[in-house]
Amino acid sequence: MPHQRGPKPHALSGVLVLFMALGFVTAAPGALGQSAEPLGNAGRGLAIWEGECAACHAMGPGAEHDIGPHLNRLFGRRAGALEGFTFSASIQRMGRDGLHWDYRTLDAYIANPYALVSGTRMAYPGLDDPQARADLLAFIRLHSDMPADIPESAPTARRLEVELSPEVLGLEGDREWGEYLASECTTCHRRDGAAQGIPSITHWPEERFVVAMHAYREGLRPHQVMQSVARRLTDEDIAALAAYFATIDE
Repeated sequence: MPHQRGPKPHALSGVLVLFMALGFVTAAPGALGQSAEPLGNAGRGLAIWEGECAACHAMGPGAEHDIGPHLNRLFGRRAGALEGFTFSASIQRMGRDGLHWDYRTLDAYIANPYALVSGTRMAYPGLDDPQARADLLAFIRLHSDMPADIPESAPTARRLEVELSPEVLGLEGDREWGEYLASECTTCHRRDGAAQGIPSITHWPEERFVVAMHAYREGLRPHQVMQSVARRLTDEDIAALAAYFATIDE
C-alpha cells in the first residue's frame, strides 16, 4: 500500500491548538510550554456564555457593544480601553494603573467582579466554580487568540423580549424630562453605575432600555416593583428615561 503523506507540521499544529481549545484534546503534563492555565472545554463554555453572559455582551463576527462591551479579542486588552464603549470610572482608573485582561485577571473578575473592581457596573454576582470559569474562558479565548472567529461558536443575534412598533422604538426621548423622572429610579439604581445588589442601568443603549421597560410594563419581566413603576410611565416617559440614562454623567 503506498505511503500516504500526512498534513504539513504547521497545519497539524494549528489543528491541535484548535482541538485543544475546544476541549477535544487534553495536554500532557509539561506540554504547551509548561502553561499553568487550566484547560477548559469551549463546548461547555458556550453553554455558560449563553446562560451567564450573552444577555449583556456580544461576541463573534460583527459583534457590537450592548449593555456591556463586545468581548472579541479580549485577551491582552487593557481594561476600560475599548473604543466606542463608556466604561465605569473605576475600571478606566484600573486600566490606567495597569490592569490588562489575561487568564489570571479574567478568572478573578468572573469569580467576583466587585472584589477586583469595586465600582464596576457589571451586575453579575460571580461564578464560583473554577472549572466552569475555565470552560467559559476557553470559549471566550476562541475570539482572542485564534486567527479567525468560528461563526457557529457564538451566535450574536438576540430576540427582543417584547415586540414594539417602529414608532415606539423610534421615539426621540426628551433628556431633560428623563432627568426629572429619574429621581425615582436613582433611589435604587446608583448614578455612578455601581451594581452591588441593584443592577446598573447607567449607559444602557436606548433601545435595550426601552424594550426592558416595556417588558416590565407588560408583565413579561417578573419584578413587582419594576412592573409598578413601568405601568405608570407613558411611551414618551420611557423614551425620555432611556435618553437620560444612556448619556448620564457619573
